[in-house]
Amino acid sequence: MMQLSPDQWVNMIASGVAAAACAGFALVYHVRAPWWRSAVGRNLMLLAGALGGLCLYTVLIVMWPTGCTAALLRALRTAMVLSIA
Repeated sequence: MMQLSPDQWVNMIASGVAAAACAGFALVYHVRAPWWRSAVGRNLMLLAGALGGLCLYTVLIVMWPTGCTAALLRALRTAMVLSIA
């Protein structure tokens, strides 16, 4: 991993915490509520997954900024953003 500036470290750590929070929410909500039975529940799970995925992308692209992995990550991010739009 390359040398990161302090603001890049803060961004990566905050994005990692946000991705973990989204994953935690999705896990707890999946176990505790019948989310698949209502439109609101499905939307909450989709939102948590989308936000968590984009935050995870931020962390991973800092770790692998170039090469095949970066190209795959960027393609996945583009597909996710287009599916949300």
